[in-house]
Amino acid sequence: QVQLVESGGGLVQAGGSLRLSCAASEHTYTMGWFRQAPGKEREFVSAIGSSGIVTIYTDSVKDRFAISRDNAKNTVYLQMNKLKPEDTAVYYCAAGPVGYLPRGTDTYAYWGQGTQVTVSS
Repeated sequence: QVQLVESGGGLVQAGGSLRLSCAASEHTYTMGWFRQAPGKEREFVSAIGSSGIVTIYTDSVKDRFAISRDNAKNTVYLQMNKLKPEDTAVYYCAAGPVGYLPRGTDTYAYWGQGTQVTVSS
């Protein structure tokens, strides 16, 4: 069973940056980042394929967030720039399937515990 541990969350002012990390206990394939704000459903943010070449983003974070991975360290990153108050949420990483990059939460088998990101205005 894959274990995932997120880190890097915190409090930042609007316009600032944070980098989230997700360390996996073993090699993973597609990896995704999701977020959940209070009172809202968990939503897709970004995903990356096993080679690190293919990436996808939800529209609201395009041109501000960048996903990457270091397979030698079994770690995935989410660089978040130009943060907005509406980015405030608990961010989760998840390990997904081989060969494609889904956006649905039900297609990811393993999840981390989440890390809080708070953006003040």
